[in-house]
Amino acid sequence: MAAIRQTPGADFQRSFSYLYVANTLGALLGTLLPAFLLIELLGFLGTLHIASILNAVVAVSALLGSLSTPLFRSWVVAAAERFKPRKLYGLPEGAALWMLFTTGLVSMAMEMVWIRQFTIYVGNVVYAFATILAIYLLATYVGSCMYRRWVRSHTPQKSTAVWTALGLLGLMPLAAADPLLASLLFSPFSFVIGVLRVAVGIGTFCGGLGFLTPMLVDHWAAGDPDRAGKAYAVNVSGCILGPLLAGFYLLPRLGERWALVALTVPLFVFGALATTHKQQTVDQPGPDRNGKLYYALAIVAALLVVMTTHGYEALFPKRVVRRDHTATVLATGAGLDKDLLVNGIGMTYMTPITKYMAHLPLAFMQRPPNNGLVVCFGMGTTFRSMLSWGIPTTAVDLVPSVPAMFGYFHADAERVLASPQAQIVVDDGRRFLDGSTLRYDVITVDPPPPPAAPGSSLLYSQEFYAIVKRHLAAGGVVQVWYPEDGTDPATSASIAKALVRSFPHVRAFQSVEGWGIHYLASMEALSSEPASVLAARFPPRAAADLVEWGPESTAEEQLSDVLDQEQEVGKIIALDSEVPPLEDDQPINEYFALRQWFQYYR
Repeated sequence: MAAIRQTPGADFQRSFSYLYVANTLGALLGTLLPAFLLIELLGFLGTLHIASILNAVVAVSALLGSLSTPLFRSWVVAAAERFKPRKLYGLPEGAALWMLFTTGLVSMAMEMVWIRQFTIYVGNVVYAFATILAIYLLATYVGSCMYRRWVRSHTPQKSTAVWTALGLLGLMPLAAADPLLASLLFSPFSFVIGVLRVAVGIGTFCGGLGFLTPMLVDHWAAGDPDRAGKAYAVNVSGCILGPLLAGFYLLPRLGERWALVALTVPLFVFGALATTHKQQTVDQPGPDRNGKLYYALAIVAALLVVMTTHGYEALFPKRVVRRDHTATVLATGAGLDKDLLVNGIGMTYMTPITKYMAHLPLAFMQRPPNNGLVVCFGMGTTFRSMLSWGIPTTAVDLVPSVPAMFGYFHADAERVLASPQAQIVVDDGRRFLDGSTLRYDVITVDPPPPPAAPGSSLLYSQEFYAIVKRHLAAGGVVQVWYPEDGTDPATSASIAKALVRSFPHVRAFQSVEGWGIHYLASMEALSSEPASVLAARFPPRAAADLVEWGPESTAEEQLSDVLDQEQEVGKIIALDSEVPPLEDDQPINEYFALRQWFQYYR
């Protein structure tokens, strides 16, 4: 800004908005290029190297520019000679800073709410989150460009209409995420429709913020870099506090809908002040009567939006909903037709598959097991099944509300939890293992679906298996569940390769329902004994648990249903022999756009 102020003929009084437009455009590209291109091409480290090089170029350019440019003395003038901005809307001068703080807080808090509202429609993949952020930034960029054009023929005092509409626009996600349109979810264009929902829901609101933020800083700073720095710092401080407020207070206590309503309240307050306060200006000497009318209409429209829209849980007449700082968890259904959803994404249902996750590796133990670990709690079925062997069992889940739903799915949950052998830990499964010193005879891992879910690679990677091996007792067995459904051959091959590279003994079994794979891995040879021998190892309570939901009536028959469907791991790897094993730096399962769209394989 100091350099622009020294440039002859430059419109230095609005230099912040000029730079803000450029910065927002850079943020948009910085969101799309890594997510859709660079990470898949170069991995995380390669992408970070690109960012580091760009940072170095910026630093060198700034240094060279400072050496070749005279000292910026012309803008360092006496305070009395500086341009003093007029009071905005007739409000005290400091009101602009409060507006900047509040819009920063509200926008970043709302982004937390949007993620929960729209995940069900755009999917639980990195591209969905990148798309939401890109729409946010694109709309902000467009709004900033509109301000730059608008300000040529208007004064900031004329911007009250934007404040009048901003609160109402902030409620638009309630309509865009209304589940009454849920039938569109099953269209072959469901992702495109989901993106349209996001665009309709947040586009106009973000455009309004893109208009107001640079306008407020321009008005406050009038080209003075010091004042602009202060104003922008106030805005950023709001941006920092916003996610904390939404994630740790509003969402757990109010839910998505009412959190969004609460966040629009300060916007409506500023709208009222901007339209009703006496304006001390030459071109607008009194309150704007039309503004008052429009504001009243906005209030009425906002009430209608709140009263006529519904949250996603309204689709499920029988339900229990719990919210925490991590996610919104919904349990629904009755009998054996129960489902668990996290942020609208189906996690699991009442299926014997989740029982096999515990019983299969325990049956393969060549000696009686002493303890076990379940990574990802789900409905608690695997945890409950492992406890039926009479061994100390620890279950770890990242979302606090997931284990809290245990009683909804299992009538004996209270008795199970009362056992001194049962322990539930709320933590990230990988972090828990990384910080633990315990060893386990059986470790079962059930990464959250879909296999492309953000962060799921951290439970499929070679680095994770290196941690697992440190905590696997001698003769211990690891079970890794891979849903397989909806993935490409490269993902299947990469996950299998990571296991084979990490463990000398790996076997794969198709699930009892014909989809998904139970991988068993060990540092020692896995048993090749028939189902009758494995079934004989089951304690009576464990055998009863295995057949509780069928389809067979004996443990031997139940085991045979899976053992007879063994898959050759080599054939799974042969689906794509060129793909690298899944690593933290190369999350093949999460970044797949180039493979899907252009059949590109790194």
